[in-house]
Amino acid sequence: MSAASVSSPALAPPPLGPRHWPMWLALGAMCLAARLPWPLQRLLGRGIGALALRVAGDRRRATQTNLALCFPEKSEAERSALLRDSFHDLGIGLLEFARAWWGTVTPMRRTVRIEGLELLDAVRAQGRGVLLISGHFMTLEMCGRLMCDHLPLAGMYRRHRSPVLEWAVKRGRLRYATAMFTNEEIRPAMRHLKQGGFLWYAPDQDMRGKDTVFAPFFGVPAATITATHQFARLSGCAVVPFFHRREGADYVLRLGAPLADFPSADATADSARVNAAIEAMVREAPSQYLWIHRRFKRRPPGQASPYQAGD
Repeated sequence: MSAASVSSPALAPPPLGPRHWPMWLALGAMCLAARLPWPLQRLLGRGIGALALRVAGDRRRATQTNLALCFPEKSEAERSALLRDSFHDLGIGLLEFARAWWGTVTPMRRTVRIEGLELLDAVRAQGRGVLLISGHFMTLEMCGRLMCDHLPLAGMYRRHRSPVLEWAVKRGRLRYATAMFTNEEIRPAMRHLKQGGFLWYAPDQDMRGKDTVFAPFFGVPAATITATHQFARLSGCAVVPFFHRREGADYVLRLGAPLADFPSADATADSARVNAAIEAMVREAPSQYLWIHRRFKRRPPGQASPYQAGD
């Protein structure tokens, strides 16, 4: 079977019961927003982000804690500016997600810059699969869709709690991705890689209940899933960093060189290398990273969580 022919299980019928109607209404509003002109979307997104900064106190405090931990060298004023910018990019990102799922990306295709595709030539010649690793950036959905114009890319994701959102988002992603695997569908994802497929994965969140180690992220021990090490060990795939960011109204997508001598025999060392690659991505576009996630909540033995009780 070719990599392009691998597919997700058939999409189930949408959930239509009355208890799902409020979510359908919300999705209808997002679909309408996805069709707004791109300059208006960016303006509206900044407004949504500014509002969230004022009303989402727990996420604001979590972001402040993350920025203090990751950028101790910055002044309080610099971190405050980064906090504000990150919420602006959060709002813009929400509309980017909607456009990627249900709208058109024709305006983005005109100005996108893609670098590093030639680095995959040797991997392709060997018939190996490729695991593209990135982080949870607000640009991930838009840039993933743009990359699908050039690579037959599948993705892994965490299943949504809402069955309506799960159905709608998966349907939207399957417009451009070759397949979508939940983070519980390890075997089909592994099979996809073994058959020479391309798989996008973001291993930068604390996945409770999964195989994790503590590895540095911005110099802070972070509970890090070892899945990248395991995928490479069991499938023989190459691991390639996938950088992406927004520059004004344009997008820059860059593939790094495959990680050399990966995997090693040390899952912790490999996880530290993955975290270092994602940290480098964050430093290129710090305001576009998902700082509202409590990345450092689970601590090594004897260390307390840095977040407040209500965060």
